[in-house]
Amino acid sequence: MTSSIFKVALLVLLLPGVTAWADTGLTDPSPLIQDTAGRIFDKINARRDEISQDPGIAEDIVRTVLLPLMDIDYSARLILGREARGATPEQLAEFARVMNDQLISRYATGLLAFKSREQIEVMDLKGDINPKATRVKTRFRLDSGGFALVDYVFHMTDEGWKVFDVVVEGISYIVSFQGQIKPEVRANGLDSVIERMRNGELNLATG
Repeated sequence: MTSSIFKVALLVLLLPGVTAWADTGLTDPSPLIQDTAGRIFDKINARRDEISQDPGIAEDIVRTVLLPLMDIDYSARLILGREARGATPEQLAEFARVMNDQLISRYATGLLAFKSREQIEVMDLKGDINPKATRVKTRFRLDSGGFALVDYVFHMTDEGWKVFDVVVEGISYIVSFQGQIKPEVRANGLDSVIERMRNGELNLATG
Protein backbone atom coordinates (compact mmCIF):
# COMPACT_ATOMS: atom_id res chain seq x y z
CA MET A 1 0.00 0.00 0.00
CA THR A 2 2.78 2.43 0.91
CA SER A 3 4.47 1.82 -2.43
CA SER A 4 1.24 2.49 -4.35
CA ILE A 5 0.63 5.77 -2.55
CA PHE A 6 4.25 6.78 -3.04
CA LYS A 7 3.88 6.29 -6.78
CA VAL A 8 1.15 8.92 -6.89
CA ALA A 9 2.35 11.22 -4.12
CA LEU A 10 4.65 13.28 -6.30
CA LEU A 11 2.17 13.73 -9.10
CA VAL A 12 0.52 16.79 -7.54
CA LEU A 13 3.49 19.13 -7.71
CA LEU A 14 4.08 21.98 -10.14
CA LEU A 15 2.70 25.50 -9.69
CA PRO A 16 4.30 28.30 -7.62
CA GLY A 17 2.69 29.07 -4.27
CA VAL A 18 0.93 32.39 -3.86
CA THR A 19 0.12 32.70 -0.16
CA ALA A 20 2.35 35.16 1.69
CA TRP A 21 3.72 34.29 5.12
CA ALA A 22 3.65 37.52 7.06
CA ASP A 23 6.43 36.89 9.56
CA THR A 24 9.12 35.69 7.16
CA GLY A 25 8.20 37.17 3.80
CA LEU A 26 8.26 33.65 2.36
CA THR A 27 5.33 32.15 0.51
CA ASP A 28 3.42 29.23 1.96
CA PRO A 29 4.20 26.20 -0.23
CA SER A 30 0.94 24.46 0.71
CA PRO A 31 -1.06 25.78 -2.29
CA LEU A 32 1.39 23.98 -4.57
CA ILE A 33 -0.19 20.70 -3.60
CA GLN A 34 -3.89 21.52 -3.84
CA ASP A 35 -3.67 23.67 -6.97
CA THR A 36 -1.59 21.18 -8.89
CA ALA A 37 -3.61 18.16 -7.81
CA GLY A 38 -6.62 19.44 -9.72
CA ARG A 39 -4.61 20.14 -12.84
CA ILE A 40 -2.88 16.77 -12.79
CA PHE A 41 -6.08 14.85 -12.27
CA ASP A 42 -7.75 16.83 -15.05
CA LYS A 43 -4.94 15.88 -17.45
CA ILE A 44 -5.10 12.23 -16.49
CA ASN A 45 -8.88 11.99 -16.60
CA ALA A 46 -8.94 13.61 -20.03
CA ARG A 47 -6.66 10.89 -21.39
CA ARG A 48 -7.51 7.97 -19.13
CA ASP A 49 -8.59 5.69 -21.99
CA GLU A 50 -5.43 6.48 -23.93
CA ILE A 51 -3.25 5.86 -20.89
CA SER A 52 -4.83 2.44 -20.35
CA GLN A 53 -3.64 1.51 -23.84
CA ASP A 54 -0.31 3.34 -23.76
CA PRO A 55 1.31 3.79 -20.32
CA GLY A 56 4.02 5.90 -21.95
CA ILE A 57 1.52 8.76 -22.08
CA ALA A 58 1.34 8.74 -18.30
CA GLU A 59 5.13 8.84 -18.06
CA ASP A 60 5.22 11.83 -20.41
CA ILE A 61 2.68 13.66 -18.25
CA VAL A 62 4.65 12.92 -15.10
CA ARG A 63 7.91 14.01 -16.67
CA THR A 64 6.41 17.25 -17.93
CA VAL A 65 4.62 18.39 -14.81
CA LEU A 66 6.69 16.89 -12.02
CA LEU A 67 10.32 17.68 -12.68
CA PRO A 68 10.01 21.50 -12.65
CA LEU A 69 9.28 21.48 -8.94
CA MET A 70 11.64 18.69 -7.89
CA ASP A 71 15.17 19.54 -6.79
CA ILE A 72 16.56 16.27 -8.11
CA ASP A 73 20.20 17.27 -7.82
CA TYR A 74 19.83 18.18 -4.15
CA SER A 75 17.94 14.96 -3.46
CA ALA A 76 20.64 12.95 -5.22
CA ARG A 77 23.37 14.52 -3.09
CA LEU A 78 21.40 13.80 0.09
CA ILE A 79 20.93 10.19 -0.92
CA LEU A 80 24.62 9.69 -1.69
CA GLY A 81 25.84 11.55 1.39
CA ARG A 82 29.57 11.06 1.88
CA GLU A 83 29.64 8.79 -1.15
CA ALA A 84 29.19 11.92 -3.28
CA ARG A 85 32.63 13.15 -2.25
CA GLY A 86 35.01 12.92 -5.16
CA ALA A 87 32.19 12.46 -7.67
CA THR A 88 32.29 14.74 -10.69
CA PRO A 89 29.38 17.09 -11.46
CA GLU A 90 28.68 14.92 -14.49
CA GLN A 91 28.43 11.78 -12.35
CA LEU A 92 26.10 13.47 -9.87
CA ALA A 93 23.88 14.80 -12.66
CA GLU A 94 23.69 11.39 -14.31
CA PHE A 95 22.88 9.68 -11.02
CA ALA A 96 20.08 12.18 -10.43
CA ARG A 97 18.76 11.57 -13.94
CA VAL A 98 18.69 7.76 -13.81
CA MET A 99 17.24 7.84 -10.31
CA ASN A 100 14.37 10.05 -11.45
CA ASP A 101 13.83 8.14 -14.68
CA GLN A 102 13.27 5.04 -12.59
CA LEU A 103 10.92 6.85 -10.22
CA ILE A 104 8.91 8.44 -13.01
CA SER A 105 8.26 5.04 -14.54
CA ARG A 106 6.98 3.78 -11.20
CA TYR A 107 4.86 6.83 -10.41
CA ALA A 108 3.15 6.58 -13.77
CA THR A 109 1.80 3.11 -12.97
CA GLY A 110 -0.15 4.59 -10.06
CA LEU A 111 -1.83 7.35 -12.02
CA LEU A 112 -5.15 5.60 -12.43
CA ALA A 113 -5.51 4.94 -8.70
CA PHE A 114 -6.76 8.48 -8.03
CA LYS A 115 -9.36 10.33 -10.04
CA SER A 116 -10.07 13.75 -8.55
CA ARG A 117 -8.71 16.58 -6.45
CA GLU A 118 -11.22 15.71 -3.74
CA GLN A 119 -9.09 12.70 -2.87
CA ILE A 120 -6.28 14.83 -1.47
CA GLU A 121 -6.60 17.01 1.61
CA VAL A 122 -3.89 19.53 2.42
CA MET A 123 -3.57 20.09 6.14
CA ASP A 124 -3.10 23.56 7.62
CA LEU A 125 0.55 24.52 7.90
CA LYS A 126 1.62 24.82 11.53
CA GLY A 127 4.66 26.59 12.92
CA ASP A 128 7.12 28.83 11.14
CA ILE A 129 8.14 28.41 7.54
CA ASN A 130 11.75 27.28 7.35
CA PRO A 131 13.47 27.99 4.02
CA LYS A 132 15.73 24.96 4.60
CA ALA A 133 12.93 22.46 5.22
CA THR A 134 9.19 23.10 5.40
CA ARG A 135 6.89 20.10 5.56
CA VAL A 136 3.44 20.22 4.00
CA LYS A 137 1.21 17.48 5.36
CA THR A 138 -1.50 15.90 3.25
CA ARG A 139 -3.68 12.84 3.30
CA PHE A 140 -5.02 10.84 0.38
CA ARG A 141 -8.48 9.31 0.64
CA LEU A 142 -8.38 5.69 -0.45
CA ASP A 143 -11.20 3.76 -2.11
CA SER A 144 -11.42 1.69 1.07
CA GLY A 145 -12.45 4.82 2.97
CA GLY A 146 -9.18 5.11 4.84
CA PHE A 147 -6.42 7.68 4.41
CA ALA A 148 -2.74 7.55 3.50
CA LEU A 149 -0.54 10.22 5.04
CA VAL A 150 1.89 11.93 2.65
CA ASP A 151 4.21 14.79 3.58
CA TYR A 152 6.08 16.93 1.05
CA VAL A 153 9.32 18.50 2.24
CA PHE A 154 10.18 21.78 0.50
CA HIS A 155 13.19 24.03 0.61
CA MET A 156 13.63 27.48 -0.85
CA THR A 157 15.98 27.87 -3.80
CA ASP A 158 16.86 30.71 -6.16
CA GLU A 159 14.04 29.39 -8.35
CA GLY A 160 11.49 29.28 -5.53
CA TRP A 161 10.15 26.38 -3.50
CA LYS A 162 11.39 22.94 -4.53
CA VAL A 163 10.46 19.53 -3.16
CA PHE A 164 13.43 17.41 -2.14
CA ASP A 165 11.79 14.66 -0.11
CA VAL A 166 8.46 12.88 0.19
CA VAL A 167 7.46 11.04 3.36
CA VAL A 168 4.77 8.39 2.89
CA GLU A 169 3.28 6.87 6.04
CA GLY A 170 6.41 7.96 7.91
CA ILE A 171 8.86 6.57 5.34
CA SER A 172 11.18 9.13 3.74
CA TYR A 173 12.23 8.30 0.21
CA ILE A 174 15.58 9.97 0.85
CA VAL A 175 16.28 7.74 3.87
CA SER A 176 14.93 4.65 2.11
CA PHE A 177 17.11 5.20 -0.94
CA GLN A 178 20.17 5.98 1.18
CA GLY A 179 19.94 2.53 2.71
CA GLN A 180 19.84 0.92 -0.73
CA ILE A 181 22.24 3.08 -2.71
CA LYS A 182 25.11 3.87 -0.34
CA PRO A 183 26.17 0.24 0.24
CA GLU A 184 26.11 -0.35 -3.50
CA VAL A 185 28.29 2.69 -4.16
CA ARG A 186 30.77 1.64 -1.47
CA ALA A 187 30.99 -1.87 -2.88
CA ASN A 188 30.97 -1.20 -6.61
CA GLY A 189 31.48 2.52 -7.24
CA LEU A 190 29.11 5.21 -8.45
CA ASP A 191 29.59 4.54 -12.16
CA SER A 192 28.57 0.90 -11.67
CA VAL A 193 25.47 1.92 -9.74
CA ILE A 194 24.48 4.43 -12.43
CA GLU A 195 24.91 1.84 -15.18
CA ARG A 196 22.93 -0.83 -13.30
CA MET A 197 20.10 1.61 -12.60
CA ARG A 198 20.08 2.71 -16.23
CA ASN A 199 19.86 -0.91 -17.42
CA GLY A 200 17.20 -1.87 -14.88
CA GLU A 201 19.51 -4.24 -13.03
CA LEU A 202 19.25 -2.18 -9.83
CA ASN A 203 15.69 -1.26 -8.92
CA LEU A 204 14.98 0.97 -5.96
CA ALA A 205 12.20 0.07 -3.56
CA THR A 206 9.97 2.88 -2.33
CA GLY A 207 8.91 1.23 0.89
